[in-house]
Amino acid sequence: MLGAFHVVKLATAAVDEVRRRVQQEIHGHRGRNGDPLYGIRNTLRAGEGRLTGKQRARLAKAFTADEPHAEAEVAWWCAQQLRGAYRADNLAEGRKIAEKVLASFPTCLIPEIKRLGRTLKQWRAAFLAYFATHRANNGGTEAINGLIELHRRIARGFRNRDNYRLRMLLIGGGLTSPPPQVRRARNLRY
Repeated sequence: MLGAFHVVKLATAAVDEVRRRVQQEIHGHRGRNGDPLYGIRNTLRAGEGRLTGKQRARLAKAFTADEPHAEAEVAWWCAQQLRGAYRADNLAEGRKIAEKVLASFPTCLIPEIKRLGRTLKQWRAAFLAYFATHRANNGGTEAINGLIELHRRIARGFRNRDNYRLRMLLIGGGLTSPPPQVRRARNLRY
C-alpha cells in the first residue's frame, strides 16, 4: 500500500523541481532573494486549504510575474489535486480524483509531473488501495520498524539473543514490562 504521506511528498518534490528548473531557465542561476519563485518556495509546499490571504496573494503575484512561471503554477495545482484525493470526505470521490490523476498526469507537458504520473501509474494498485481499504495505511508498521532500526543500531552490544529479542519487544511496545525471569536475572524490583 502506498501511503498518503509518501505520495504527497513525491508531488511536493515535483513542484519544487519545476520551480528550480524554471528559475534556472529564466535567470541562469539558482534562486536568490527578490526572485519571485524563490520567494514562494516554502508556500508552494503548503496545501491550498491552509494558505492565508497574504500567502495566496504572494502566489498569485509570483505566478503572474513572468510567463514561464505558469509551469510552476500548473505543477502546484497538480499537487493540490493529488492532495485533494486524500482529503476528500467521501472515499468514492477521492478515488475518482485519484483515477483522474492517473489518467492525466502521465500526459502532462511538464516533465516532472509527467514523471510523477508514470510513477503513480506503475504503483496504480497500491495507490488506489488507500481508497479501497477505508484509508488504511502502513504508518504504524513503519513507525515500529523505525524504532527497531534505531535501537538495533544502539543494541549491537547484546551477545545473548534472548536479551536482544526482549529489548526489541520492549522498544516496539510488544511487552509492557520484562518477563519475571529477566527481572530476577537483573535483580530489578517492580
